[in-house]
Order: sequence, then structure tokens, then C-alpha cells
Amino acid sequence: MGSQAGHGDELGAAPGPDLGLPDRDSHLAGFASGGEWDACSPSASLVLALEGASGPEWRCAGATRDEMFGLLRQWQALEARAVAGKLGILRALIREDDEPLPGGGYHGDLPEGWTKSLTHEVAAALSMPVVSADRLMSVAWDLEGRLPGVGGLLADGALTFAKARAVDEALQALAVEDATAAEAMILPDLPGKTYGQVVKLAVQAAITVDPESATRRREDAEQNRSRVTMFREESGAAGLSGRDLPTDQTLAAHASVCARAQEYAESGVFPEGTRMDQYRVAAYLDLLNGAAAHVRIASGLLPGGGTADDSEGAPGVNDEPSAEHDPDGEDPVTTPPRLADLVVPLATLLGLAERSGIGHGLGPLDPDLCRELAIAATDSPHSRLCVTVTDPDGIAIGHGCARTSRRGNRSVDDDPDRTVTLPARLNLTVTAARLAELANTTGPPGRGSWAFARDTDVGPPDGYGTWTLTLPNGRSLVVELRPMPTFECDHRYESHAYQPNDTLRHLVQIRDGDCTFPTCSRPARESDFEHATPYDKGGRTCACNAGARSRGCHRVKQSPGWNVTQPKPGWHQWITPSGRAYIQGPKRYPA
Repeated sequence: MGSQAGHGDELGAAPGPDLGLPDRDSHLAGFASGGEWDACSPSASLVLALEGASGPEWRCAGATRDEMFGLLRQWQALEARAVAGKLGILRALIREDDEPLPGGGYHGDLPEGWTKSLTHEVAAALSMPVVSADRLMSVAWDLEGRLPGVGGLLADGALTFAKARAVDEALQALAVEDATAAEAMILPDLPGKTYGQVVKLAVQAAITVDPESATRRREDAEQNRSRVTMFREESGAAGLSGRDLPTDQTLAAHASVCARAQEYAESGVFPEGTRMDQYRVAAYLDLLNGAAAHVRIASGLLPGGGTADDSEGAPGVNDEPSAEHDPDGEDPVTTPPRLADLVVPLATLLGLAERSGIGHGLGPLDPDLCRELAIAATDSPHSRLCVTVTDPDGIAIGHGCARTSRRGNRSVDDDPDRTVTLPARLNLTVTAARLAELANTTGPPGRGSWAFARDTDVGPPDGYGTWTLTLPNGRSLVVELRPMPTFECDHRYESHAYQPNDTLRHLVQIRDGDCTFPTCSRPARESDFEHATPYDKGGRTCACNAGARSRGCHRVKQSPGWNVTQPKPGWHQWITPSGRAYIQGPKRYPA
């Protein structure tokens, strides 16, 4: 299986076990090319041999280079075997669930479908989003029901999970009999191939067996999977991606971006040596934000700044994946199209600390970016501002929504010469300790262009007082901070009807942050307000008996065998049909 050249004493490698080196494990020789452990299928015996030969901290003491490559290959084979085992257990759970989808039957003893309740149990057990759990279960089903040969290669360690999943995806549009034929065509050629080579083999086989399958697959993607996602890059910058888009319109859009970028490049106002990609980024954002070309040119500024060697190519068009995908199949969070959701520590804006924030779909925001985005948000007349008080752990214990003050204001209108404004829900966070310091401050209530000062009208005695928030654009907002029903609840916000009042709904959304199912990340404001103890069974419409549940998680919670309780107002305990318990606490805010 491996290269036969360049090992042993031809490379002057470390001597074998016959010389009796004390640090050399007796299993090592078997991992040399052609050795007993080098080409064997994964097993419990292989695990013991790998552990012994790899040694403490996997330092491979006394191993030759050839033997280390044997170890490397077999650890990967064992990894594939472990995934095959996980998929096998998922199939066993599907059999135990024994509920095909409506209209479905059985493929042998494997039901054609499973309940959403089971999907949620799997998601909780594996700490993954529900959509990822469902996708993983689908692959598990396919690798026995549709592509058993590919499943066998995975179990034998000859194919990684990412490659097996790529074959499954490529053959999805085929009927079962056509998928069987396509699998037979490529099965002998899959071992030893790269991810990109596996994809090409599978796609070519699908087209050969059913020439119309490629058209069906593309049209299905355009109709049912097209999406725009915003996500956080590993660098901390943002990504905005359109996926599974109609090809003709996408090509036209790309041409528009390139034409606008060329206009910027030929304007002569930007620094010499500016990368063409920077012009494309500016064009892309300007076209989406409705900013005219003359505004960008007049500003003389490009997003990101800096200069480097020009890179004319459009990266990624013909590239193969540089790394195999995460087996969990995590998807970027799709950001709602209207208002961005930003959480920014007030201390960062006041110049009192350098705390990071959070952007929904973006993840952590560094302090400088927090300040930039907060200013852009306050420049939009459509933005909404709140202030959340937290305990030392970042858990919300107080909250207030900002409203316009009668003094010191000027109107904020859309500025046609501004490159971009940011309509956003801006939640400014502050610890209770910091708030107390600000209340006792006798000097300036803030630094720079932001200010937050306690009013002479301190507000109700059971709250955190009334405050004036002064924005960089000169506007003044009033914020009355009230307690948040998180650790305790005095039912002050309770509604005596089934539907919550607006205040209660908003406070539960702020407290929970996301859907309260442990692995669901749907924002609370896009989720249902749901009673733990049902309203028709005596449950209060109150923060101590309510939580945010996405519509899918809400339905699962109401299905047989599930139970949700709230040991404390902000803590949600889910009991699954198998009896396992998972607790989701309140959102923890940076402050």
C-alpha cells in the first residue's frame, strides 16, 4: 500500500528491534511498509499496537521514518473506523426508533426515516446543531441503505469520512438502482485518492449513469438550498457568501462586481499597489449597500486599507478544498436581512476598558471593531439601542431599552454621501459593579464621544436607576434600568393571558439569547415564546416558566417522552425520552 523505496538502512534509519534498544517498542517493526500492522484492517488489536508503538505523547521513540508513516496511515484508518462505529450506532437508534417518515417503509430492517425527537436527542448527545445531527443521520442511513460499498471502505479505514460523505452527496440525485451502479463503477478506485479526486470520480459516475442527474441536482440546489450566509472568518473578519445560486445570474453579478472594481482601479485616487481584490471587496459591498461609485471614489478609502502585490485571479473558482470538512458539518449562521445584532461592552465605548463584543453570525468582535460598528449603528435612524446589566459571569440581571430624550437631540437622517450605515440592534452591556462606579463618578461621565450618566431622577428603588446615554452624533437617549428575572422572579412582568406582553417577551429574549435547547443556536428573537409548564395546565405566562424555543425545538419539546423544567428562571432542563438530562443556562454576555 505504501511506497517500497527509501526505508530501512538505505536512509540510515534507526536500527530495528534486534539491536535491543530500550526505548523501542516491539510493535514498531510491524508498521514498516509491508509489515503485519501496516496494511491490516482497524481492530482492537491495532489500537493496542498503535498506542504501544506511538509511545508516550506519541513521540515514536526509536521509530524509523518509514514506520512513523505507517503509524500515521493507521491512525487515520482507525479514525475512519471510529466514525463508522458512530454511524452504526446511529443506524441502531434509527431501528430502535422504528418510525419511518410518512409514506416511507423499510430498506431491509432499516426504517426509511426517523422522528424529530430522535434527531434532537442525537444533537444533544453529540453537542451539535440539530440540522447537523439530521445530516449526519442521513449519511449514516445512506452508507448502509444506498452505498454499502462506500460504508465498507469507511469501516475498513480505506476512506475518510469526508470523502465518503462527498460520494454520498454527489450521488444524491440518483435513484437507488442508479446509485448502486455508480458506486460499483468507482468503488475500486476510491482508496488512495484525494478529496478532490474522489469528488470528480463520483460526479462523473453520476453523470455517466444518469446524464440528467446533474441538471436535477443543480436545479434542486437553486430552488431549495440557495442561501446567503454571513459568518466569522478565522481571522476575525467577516465573510458574506451566496451559495447554490443560479449560475447565469451569479455570473452576471460577478461581472458587475468586476466592472465596478475596474472603475475604482482606473480612477487613480487610490494608493499605488492596491490589490485588485481590495477593489472587488469595495465594489461588492458598495453594490449591496446601494452606495454610488462616485461616493467611494470621492472618499479615496477602501475597506481594510493597506497595499500588497496585485492578485488578479479570482481565488477559489477552480480550487479543490485545501482541507477536508469538519465531520459535524457545521454551517455558518445565516444572519437575518434587516437589523444586525451587536453586543458591545459599554466600558469599551467609554474608554474605560478594552473588552471584546459579539456580532451574531460574526462571533467575537475586537474592541476597535466594536467601536467602529457601534458608531455605524448609531448613525442609522433604524437602529435600536438597549443596555443590559450583568453579574460578574456575564449573566443578564438588569435591562433597559433606550428612548429619545427631550433635550440635546438632533435628528439623524440617511446621508446620501455616507458610504454605509448599519441598521442594528445594539445591546450595550455593563457589569453591576461598573454601573455602581459610574453612578458615583463625579468627573466626566465618559471619555471621547460616548457618555453614560446617572440622572437626578434615580428611578424606582428596586431598579438600577435612570440614565442618559449620549451618542457620538450628539443624540441623547434615556435608559431606565429594571431588574431581569434570571436567578429569581417576583412575577412583576407576568402576563395573565396566554400571550406575553411585549416587555416580558423582550426580557426573555435578552436573558436566553438563543433557543434554550442546548445545541440550537437560533436567536431568541426568531424563536417562540414557550411555556415550560403548559398554560392550559396551570403554567404561568412569566419569565420563571418561559423560554425561547425555535419552532422545531418547540415541537420536539411537546412530543412524547420529552420534558422541560426551569429549576431557576433562566435555567432550562431538558429530559430526553432516554432519560438523559441536559441543562441550558442564560446567555453569558461580554461586559
